[in-house]
Amino acid sequence: MARIDLRGDALPEGPALRDLLPRADFDVQAALEKVRPICEAVHHRGDAALIDFAEKFDGVKLDRLRVPAEALTRALKELDPAVRAALEESVRRTRLVHRAQRRSTHTTQVVPGGTVTEKWVPVGRVGLYAPGGRSVYPSSVIMNAVPAQEAGVKSIALASPAQADFGGLPHPTILAACALLGVDEVYAAGGATAVAMFAYGTESCPPADMVTGPGNIWVAAAKRYFTGKIGIDAEAGPTEIAILADSTADPVHVASDLISQAEHDPLAAAVLVTDSVELAEAVEKELQPQVAATKHVEDRIRPALAGRQSAIVLVDGVEEGLKVVDAYGAEHLEIQTEHAVEVADRVKNAGAIFVGPWAPVSLGDYAAGSNHVLPTGGCACHSSGLSVQSFLRGIHIVDYTKDALAEVAHHVVTLAEAEDLPAHGAAIKARFGWKVPASK
Repeated sequence: MARIDLRGDALPEGPALRDLLPRADFDVQAALEKVRPICEAVHHRGDAALIDFAEKFDGVKLDRLRVPAEALTRALKELDPAVRAALEESVRRTRLVHRAQRRSTHTTQVVPGGTVTEKWVPVGRVGLYAPGGRSVYPSSVIMNAVPAQEAGVKSIALASPAQADFGGLPHPTILAACALLGVDEVYAAGGATAVAMFAYGTESCPPADMVTGPGNIWVAAAKRYFTGKIGIDAEAGPTEIAILADSTADPVHVASDLISQAEHDPLAAAVLVTDSVELAEAVEKELQPQVAATKHVEDRIRPALAGRQSAIVLVDGVEEGLKVVDAYGAEHLEIQTEHAVEVADRVKNAGAIFVGPWAPVSLGDYAAGSNHVLPTGGCACHSSGLSVQSFLRGIHIVDYTKDALAEVAHHVVTLAEAEDLPAHGAAIKARFGWKVPASK
């Protein structure tokens, strides 16, 4: 891994500090031009385009897009009992956390006779995406479906790429996770084509109001293409981990956690921020045997750790380290320092924070109860991870009596005229015979 030495001088602020930190090249705008014709083909040709693209991109000739119910039932029945038990526990914990996020209707009395009520309404229909390229992610099915269900979304569909090894169906573990969650509307569609299917609708699949779920750059580009037409969760980029650690951290833990994210993708980011040169050297030494002993070494882990998106960042102290990780805004941030709870409490920008040596990112990926669909690419400085709130819309209900309106009418008219919108004021005056009552 490369080293970035930020010791000695005062750290710059804001964008200047962000520019010093490692980040993967991820040009969604360039990809957008390539997915545009794909999306429009789905718009104009519907199912036929999706079937053609499945053959082109996935090497599968489909006779239909929707997965038959018996395939879902069979996948769950044939699932390894240990995997089923793990999925069930993941669902239980995730549902427990997300159920607590539910919002309730609240009414505020602004003045006597004047109230504003905020009610929370779920979106009507959601399309969920589960990747199926380098790895299979039944955990992503859970992380997307559970908050949508807990929000009260009535219509939930899921798409995952067709797999030649499984007769054109999505991976059976994906199907089993859907069956376990009661998601019975599943489609064999991948990448940008799946997003377009949900955005436009086809003969087989009604359009959705929103699309969520992680994916590659083509999924991110398709989400950008449809922003404004449908709701999206985020334009997810390559996964990333940042670890803020001091001399108390165990280099075995730190190295294993860096590797755990690097195995996702050659563009995955692994960043260690530390004030301990001794720890940095110990982690570098520990990486060698751990990398050699694992899987996906040459196609994912080594390129990810050696890439420009990964580095060991040396700082003068934990205070400076906090500035660095806040500037970086990691998808996953581990705090492995002395007094880790207090340090974690001071972090402002992160998708999710993992405190201490016994809360690794891997726990959050599967069974902490938290959600693993999180902002990437520094977006944690302004965005949150997927939650029940993602699927809800707050609607204000304004209810005023005549007396309550009369009390504030002169202010409304004054502001309308100050904005040169006299008809706004006239709408108030009309209710009082064109004479606004004087303030009390």
